[in-house]
Amino acid sequence: MRQGLIHQWRGWINRRIPRSDHQVFSQKNLFILPTGAGVVFGILLLIMLITGINYQNSLIYLMTFVLGTVFIGAMHQTHRNLSGLSLSITRTGEGVAGDDIPFYLRLTAGKDQAVAIQVSVEDSVIEQLHIPAGSTKDVVLPVPSAHRGYVRPDRIRIETRFPFGLLKAWSWLRPSSAALAYPRPLVAPDAGSLVDDGSEAAAAKPVVGQDNADLRPFREGDLSQRVMWKRFARSGQMVVADWQGEQGSPHWLDFNAFPGADTELRLSYLAWLVADRVQQGARFGLNLPGEIIEPDSGYAHGDRCMRALAAWGEKPPRDQDALPFGTRKSLDASYKGAAE
Repeated sequence: MRQGLIHQWRGWINRRIPRSDHQVFSQKNLFILPTGAGVVFGILLLIMLITGINYQNSLIYLMTFVLGTVFIGAMHQTHRNLSGLSLSITRTGEGVAGDDIPFYLRLTAGKDQAVAIQVSVEDSVIEQLHIPAGSTKDVVLPVPSAHRGYVRPDRIRIETRFPFGLLKAWSWLRPSSAALAYPRPLVAPDAGSLVDDGSEAAAAKPVVGQDNADLRPFREGDLSQRVMWKRFARSGQMVVADWQGEQGSPHWLDFNAFPGADTELRLSYLAWLVADRVQQGARFGLNLPGEIIEPDSGYAHGDRCMRALAAWGEKPPRDQDALPFGTRKSLDASYKGAAE
């Protein structure tokens, strides 16, 4: 029954506050309730009123009505603090999965000042924003992300408890735009691309199966399939074999170059390689299943590749969907099935 009530409440809120990157707050979408201090204040007023009635004490009556007037005035002022205020998402940022992703917000006050405004989402809070009447303030709200993919909070909450903290007025912005969380880069093992640049690369490439492997010490991130386990059993030294016959064009970063690694690990390897190539100013292309980015260089090319890695296999959230911490699907099974 509780779940049914929560579902009905959320449905009512969603109908009252549709998804949009811009929201103007008014009586139709503002909510106000007493805080804990306000509830205690109301109980004390009730006790004072009962005491005044019992003893017919005019001074207690006076104090009760004066404090009651203060409470009512605070209610109107708290509501006016948000009434007419508009909140917009100007743009969304990018970041690495597991870090906070920036959402760039713009708050514009109406004819009244907006004092002591708090904007929050989950555990991220921006407190004590003051916006003079008719003025605009730009802020950055960091939104937590857990996984690679699209990041869109279900609701961004805006709240005020000014002037006395006896009542709180609040509402929400339900964004329609989504940010992107890149794969977290992991140092990639030495693995060549299986993509050729053309006839020259194919002619220069050694024949697969040649006994021309290079042995080197094991490094963190190397695939276990490349470790020479028999040698390790004999000598206790972990060495890794790099077969030149597996190398393709050095200009390509290839999703298929890491056999045995799952999808998210491959994308993390590629993210590290993209950042490394961009830092070196090298020319490179990106080969993903169903998507190819031709070789180029520069920071713009690197950003394009990182966005492709972040969104690969993901669907942009629809207006009615809420994906608060990014999206990550189990792509390995589908990828393996497609490969078979």
